[in-house]
Amino acid sequence: MALPEPREDLGLREGYHSPQVDVAVRLNTNESPLPPPPAWLDALRAEIGGIAFHRYPDRHATALREALAGLHGVRPSQIFCANGSNEVLQSLCLAYGGPGRSVAVFEPTYALHSHIAHLTGTAVAEGRRRPDFSLDLDVVSDVLSGAHPAITFVCSPNNPTGMAEDASAVRSVLAAAPGLVVVDEAYGQFADWSALSLVGDGVPLVVTRTFSKTWSMAAARLGYLVGPDPVVAALERVALPYHLDAVKQIAGRLAVEFVGEMDERVGLIVRERRRILAALGSLPVTAWPSQANFVLFRPELRKGREVWQALVDRSVLVRDASSWPGLSGCLRVTVGSPADNDAFLSALAEVLS
Repeated sequence: MALPEPREDLGLREGYHSPQVDVAVRLNTNESPLPPPPAWLDALRAEIGGIAFHRYPDRHATALREALAGLHGVRPSQIFCANGSNEVLQSLCLAYGGPGRSVAVFEPTYALHSHIAHLTGTAVAEGRRRPDFSLDLDVVSDVLSGAHPAITFVCSPNNPTGMAEDASAVRSVLAAAPGLVVVDEAYGQFADWSALSLVGDGVPLVVTRTFSKTWSMAAARLGYLVGPDPVVAALERVALPYHLDAVKQIAGRLAVEFVGEMDERVGLIVRERRRILAALGSLPVTAWPSQANFVLFRPELRKGREVWQALVDRSVLVRDASSWPGLSGCLRVTVGSPADNDAFLSALAEVLS
C-alpha cells in the first residue's frame, strides 16, 4: 500500500506565505498597525454571548450583507462575503474559471491571482507592465485578444507596487475584456479613486475588498465582493454550505458602524506613507509612488536580500520581493505606527550608510 500522489501540477507551485520572524517591528504583511476600536470589541463580546452555537450560522450572511450594501449604496444581492478576499478570488475562479478557461494578469501584481487560478485548474495568461509598473494598454489588448480570458484581474492599488489605476485605464480594460473584470481593491480605501463607481447591473465588473487592512481585522479573515446580482448568485453556488461563521458575520456587521474610526486610521496611514516616501528620497534607494499602505523600494548600493537580512538583524521585518517577477532587488515595507516607521527608517539608514 502507498499514499496516492497529489495532482502533478501542484508540485510546480509553492504556497503564498510571509516569513513569520520574531522581531520587534513587523512591517511585512500590510496589516493595520492599530487594533480595532475598543467599542467594537465591547460590542462583539456582548453579541457573542447571544450566539446559538449549537445551530448553523445564517447561510446567506443577511445582516452583514445588508450592512455592507448600506455602506456602498447597493443592494444586498450585490454583495458576496467570504473568508478573506482570497476566498472571494477563489470563488470567482471556481465559478468562472476551470479547465479550458483562463485568467489574465499583468505582472508584477498580486501573486495569489495566478496561484489561485492554477489551483482551480485555470490557465494563466500573463502580460508585463511598463517599467514604471503602470498598465500598458497595448499589452492588455494583446493579451485579451490572444487568450480570451474568462477573468481579467486588475489590482488597484497594485500589490506589491502600490500604484492605483486611474478610471480611464479600468474603463479601457473593461471595454476590451471578453469576460469578467475583477478589480482587487484590498487597499482601495487608501487610494484617491475606486472602481466601485463603475459597478452596475449588466456591467461585467466586480470589486473585491477586505476587512484585513483599514478595518484592523486581519485575524477575522473577512472579505467581500460588490458586483451584479447574477455574479453573486454564481458565487453562492460554489461556496461551501455555512462557510461564513456566526462570529465573523457579527464582527463584520459591527465594524461597519465604525466608519469614522476607520477613516481616522486611513488618514494616519496616508500621512505616514508620505513621511516614509520623503525619507526614502534622501537615501540611496529607488522608491515608487504608492496609494496603498505600503511602499516598494530598491536599494541601490546593496542587494535587496542582503538589506532584508540586515534589517532582520536589527529586529525590523519587511517583505523581500527581490525574487518576484519584474522586482529584482526590491523590498516592500508596510506603513506601520509612527514609532515602527521611525525604527524602520533608522535601521535602513544604518544599513545603507
